[in-house]
Amino acid sequence: MAEEEVVLLDFWPSMFGMRVRIALAEKEMKYEYREEKELLWNKSSLLLQMKPVHKKIPVLIHNGKPIRESLIIVQYIDEVWKDKAPLMSSYPHQRAIARFWADFVDKKVYVAAMKLFTTQGEEQEATKKDFLYSLKLLEGELGDKL
Repeated sequence: MAEEEVVLLDFWPSMFGMRVRIALAEKEMKYEYREEKELLWNKSSLLLQMKPVHKKIPVLIHNGKPIRESLIIVQYIDEVWKDKAPLMSSYPHQRAIARFWADFVDKKVYVAAMKLFTTQGEEQEATKKDFLYSLKLLEGELGDKL
């Protein structure tokens, strides 16, 4: 069997890229890491070619084919390399719940965290409350689960 080519276009502090790197590590996958700067004026031609719509990282390139958006990439990794360390439950309902909470992190936790750095005064205090509430909800759901 021919060696697979796996390339990850990413930027190290990205939480979205981090979830992809964790998934690849869990699967013990070897891949080429290519750092991309998330700057509007400095995107590589490869990133623009592989993700022409949003032009953002991460992008996983598997044998020349791009897979985009971190949650989709993690699901792809789990389905393609299913012989090692399953990332998701084999039960559809449990997978759906896991996808819901991952989406919750993207839409609530991440957005509130970013707003904490860009707001001030009363708006920042309200954002802080929303952020802490979201973390408490997440902690209540996850608890000590794997």
